[in-house]
Amino acid sequence: QLQFVESGGGLVQPGGSLRLSCAASGSTLDGYSVGWFRQAPGKEREGVSCISTPDSFIWYEDSVKGRFTISRDNAKNTVFLQIRSLKPEDTAVYYCAAARIGGGYVCYDGQGFGSWGQGTQVTVSS
Repeated sequence: QLQFVESGGGLVQPGGSLRLSCAASGSTLDGYSVGWFRQAPGKEREGVSCISTPDSFIWYEDSVKGRFTISRDNAKNTVFLQIRSLKPEDTAVYYCAAARIGGGYVCYDGQGFGSWGQGTQVTVSS
């Protein structure tokens, strides 16, 4: 059974950087697309970025384009989210999840994804 553990969050100043990690266990990532999602206080969960398997198509939410980079290291069974130029509006709990190859999914809101991790808190404040 595929499981995820997110890490790398923390309290940073605006303009700072973080690298979030999503470590998978129970199964390899070869058969899955993976996404990063976030939920801010008082708001619904939204998709941040997804990377598809097997074609490695990448999607980013508009507000994070040019600042966030998703990557996957199948040898380490880990997915990363490199974040630059953090803004206060990036404050949220960040989650990763997987969608099995061959199944449909929507990165915008996480439809089709499962095996959600517990999340890691990112707080951007002066």
